[in-house]
Amino acid sequence: MASDSKYDILFEPIKIGPKTLRNRFYQVPHCIGAGSDKPGFQAAHRSLKAEGGWAGINTEYCSIHPESDDCHRVSARIWDDGDIRNLRAMTDHIHANGALAGVEMWYGAAHAPCMETRCTSYGPSQFNSEYENLTYCHEADQDDINRLQQYYVDAGIRARDAGFDIVYVYGAHSYLPLQFLSPYYNRRTDKYGGSLENRARFWLETLEKVRNAVGKDCAIATRFAVDTLYGEGGVEVEEDGIKFVELADPLVDVWDVNVGDIAEWGEDAGPSRWYRMGHQIPWQKHIKAVSKKPVLGVGRFTDAERMAQVIRAGELDIIGAARPSISDPFLPQKIKEGRFDDIRTCIGCNVCISRWEIGGPPFICTQNATAGEEYRRGWHPEKFPKAESDDSILVLGAGPSGSEAARILMERGYTVHLVDKADKVGGCVNTIATLPGLGEWSYHRDYRETQLNKLLKKNKDSQVALGVKPMTVDDCLDYGADKIIVATGSHWNTDGTSGLTHEAIPGIDATTQDWCVTPEQIFEGKKKIGKKVVVLNCDWYFMGPSLAQRFKEAGHDVTIINGVQMGRYMEFTLELPNLHRWLHNNHVEMIDGVWASRAEEGRIEIYDIYGDGWKRQYKGPGQLPRDENKTQRWVDFDTLVLVTGRSSDDEIYRGLKERKSEWAEKGIKGVYVIGDAWAPKLIADATFDGHRIAREIEEDDPQHPKPYRREVAVWGTSHMPGGAVEIEYQE
Repeated sequence: MASDSKYDILFEPIKIGPKTLRNRFYQVPHCIGAGSDKPGFQAAHRSLKAEGGWAGINTEYCSIHPESDDCHRVSARIWDDGDIRNLRAMTDHIHANGALAGVEMWYGAAHAPCMETRCTSYGPSQFNSEYENLTYCHEADQDDINRLQQYYVDAGIRARDAGFDIVYVYGAHSYLPLQFLSPYYNRRTDKYGGSLENRARFWLETLEKVRNAVGKDCAIATRFAVDTLYGEGGVEVEEDGIKFVELADPLVDVWDVNVGDIAEWGEDAGPSRWYRMGHQIPWQKHIKAVSKKPVLGVGRFTDAERMAQVIRAGELDIIGAARPSISDPFLPQKIKEGRFDDIRTCIGCNVCISRWEIGGPPFICTQNATAGEEYRRGWHPEKFPKAESDDSILVLGAGPSGSEAARILMERGYTVHLVDKADKVGGCVNTIATLPGLGEWSYHRDYRETQLNKLLKKNKDSQVALGVKPMTVDDCLDYGADKIIVATGSHWNTDGTSGLTHEAIPGIDATTQDWCVTPEQIFEGKKKIGKKVVVLNCDWYFMGPSLAQRFKEAGHDVTIINGVQMGRYMEFTLELPNLHRWLHNNHVEMIDGVWASRAEEGRIEIYDIYGDGWKRQYKGPGQLPRDENKTQRWVDFDTLVLVTGRSSDDEIYRGLKERKSEWAEKGIKGVYVIGDAWAPKLIADATFDGHRIAREIEEDDPQHPKPYRREVAVWGTSHMPGGAVEIEYQE
């Protein structure tokens, strides 16, 4: 089915300098963990989006010189001929699919820690980075400035030779050109400091030099944080932002505009917890009003109606996207074909970003389990190998892992019976999506539910049975399936067991006591919640603080007791700064660096884990006498919320394994466990488990992943990086 004509504007070509984008869909630079050292990974992931209809595809930030080394994280690099050769694999494959390839040339100054190269970077003024640890730059003099600008020119020439069509001078996220422009970083008194014209000089000169070097062959782009959100101390869109665009407009072929800095770049890559689609438009539209060149920008655009509206309204010319292009590389094609319910809508969880923030691992996606697996496992998000047998498969549990396994198995043509005691597909997502700000996480469930319903119409022998009585081991053995996949999830511990002590907390038992409650019991709504709520938190992610926010919004007095750094993983997903602000502004009390030694109705005893309490925590099983722990104290509550740790619901799996001797008699070829039932994990990893086992179900040992293709330098071989790689997908 063809798309409605009201979306035709999204598919109009647009000229950017000497190049033409075939439509208005543009994958902005974003990190994947490939860089230039994994050319197969880089080429496969980026070119897949070109196949899916994206008109412009960029690298992640690409270092122009060893002085701009971001290790421990993974950037691309274009330092030498070896990098040219490796990145050529990406541009060749993008071009083969009809798209333009872009490179984001990056110099980090003080924000480049140079942990590998051990170089010293240069910046407008000497300061220590507010983002990196113990990282300073050297204040550049005129000779240094000339050298820095030549770095950009040389890198631009290498980029052209690598086949790139679009060359960025990257000035967003508080990197070098923006540091000259922003008074927050630039305290100079020479011709590169002071007035706007002086502060803009470095960037303008660099753009002019790069344009003179490659502008006839490549479109010149700049990524510009038009408002650093620092107020008068930084760049404000209606002051220096607009004025700089007017100065630089003749030197730029396309503007890529965003907001924010690097220390809190969640204001740019806004997580759905805090930001809706198009949240940067109030700033971006100012640039479109003054620039004579095409303007693009991000805003986690996933809805075709909103995209078309933004362009028709003259707020942007091109729809920039990172996360939506990861979640669904075929989003443009699906819009063009009118297949809107087949789009895997980005949920805005920022788990993709978390891997870069952690530093090094290949990125992942909660919605799209094939993201990052295009080269090393040969997975294509829209193509699946045909079933190799007529085995029937019983999947127990319709949560993230079970529903994904069932979906892929049905896509492959297997007969699948998906069974769950719940009335709806989704498992834990159904309750998590009710937490403050996490409603868009329900897109994960919605996509799988929609696809399963479609597949059931094609495969009449498959079934999705919801709201049924929980199956027993005997039920599974007698079901008649050839293979059984157990995806029964996990539960929050009812006795306070945590990763800190690996022991239950004396006095706590949420299975019998009304005054303590687990997250599942809260969602069930069967226990009354008192006025004063204490959240006992030993989880690194969202559950503890999200429940605290939920109860505070409902009018309760809330205290969080943290045995670990609260929401530590949300630092990586860029959610934490605004979460801290919310908790602080709403007077949620936080007690950190403590854990509980015992509890009773109405109060819990805590101790400082960095004081005398370490004896209790690390001595092992058993309790110290009361007088040995001088830091113990009591905290009162009406309701105690236990967010201390999770345990797998794997009783069915273990029960089936114990009766393995009966499998052959019952016609059972294999029993497997995935997702949280295997071990509690991120929703993204649970989804991956389901996807992987469905693709590898014919293997001798589907429980454990097949080896994947690695890109490594082998000792004793030439140090020169390999050339272009052939990309193969499983059909």
